[in-house]
Amino acid sequence: MNPFALDEKRVLLTQANDFMGPALRQVFSELGAEVISDNDALDHPARPDELIKEVGRVDVLLANLGIPAPSTPAADVTEDEWRSAFAHMVDPLQRLVKAVLPQMSARGSGKIILIGSASALRGIRRASTYSAARGAQLAYIQSVGVELAAKNVQVNAIAQNYVDNPTYFPAQVQANPVFQEKLKREVPLGRLVSSREDALFAAYLASSAADCFVGQVFPVCGGWVPR
Repeated sequence: MNPFALDEKRVLLTQANDFMGPALRQVFSELGAEVISDNDALDHPARPDELIKEVGRVDVLLANLGIPAPSTPAADVTEDEWRSAFAHMVDPLQRLVKAVLPQMSARGSGKIILIGSASALRGIRRASTYSAARGAQLAYIQSVGVELAAKNVQVNAIAQNYVDNPTYFPAQVQANPVFQEKLKREVPLGRLVSSREDALFAAYLASSAADCFVGQVFPVCGGWVPR
């Protein structure tokens, strides 16, 4: 048996048309998974539970949750901005996990992978709202991961930055000479991590080859996060 294969795995992918969604859908499908793509807004409290009930069996939950990052100085952050970031990235994560855990625990198998951000691992100016929400995601995954380890449910996170995706690095940004110089200056890799490279790592975490990882946060950022 190929430990990297995803044949017959039912994968639920949220925000399938945004952020890392298209790359994840393509790579997981190529590797034999049945990908159920969802594009609903998940900020309503009842929607995540409804979604899991509609989908049925979920072997792998890909929690792909992202928003355009606010760049507000900390002193100017509004209540609405703060609440919105948590409502779109943190609250749906907890509700999705809570909804899918009973079936995974009962089967004694399952994978939950958060597509998160390395902004929670290194300070960034004018990113307090976004970084706080991303940090809450990672802390939640670490806690749930160690809690569910004994049930053979692996819960992990990819903390990424400088990964090619249309939400944070659209074509017009990548073409800007200022950005190109910043990339060379700040990222040891000297380029963006490709969306495919990132998605292939997520596929590895979803495979049985990665059953030993629980509650882990994996930076995928071309060396941008200090080691």
